Amino acid sequence: MYYKWSLYLQKHDRVSSLKFKKVADQVKNMKTKPTDDEILILYSLYKQAMVGDVNIDKPGLTDLKGKAKWDAWESRKGMSKTDAMAAYIKHAKELFSKYGV
Repeated sequence: MYYKWSLYLQKHDRVSSLKFKKVADQVKNMKTKPTDDEILILYSLYKQAMVGDVNIDKPGLTDLKGKAKWDAWESRKGMSKTDAMAAYIKHAKELFSKYGV
């Protein structure tokens, strides 16, 4: 029973991963650029999905863009990679409806 469940999860993760990569590629082709806040949400979910919890030092006060990105990623601390992928896909699809692809 455990073996079958394990195979199911592996297949599901593989499908989710492929869908995530496809959506991540589509994000680059939106007709209109999303707001900075919307981009930060995508960035933080992407980093959490690909890397996991923040693994770099927080940028200094003079690096405003780097600090904003770090803070956004840090806000996802503890979120699983699978959940981050699902949230990324959901948010990206909302942006596709809003801005077009």
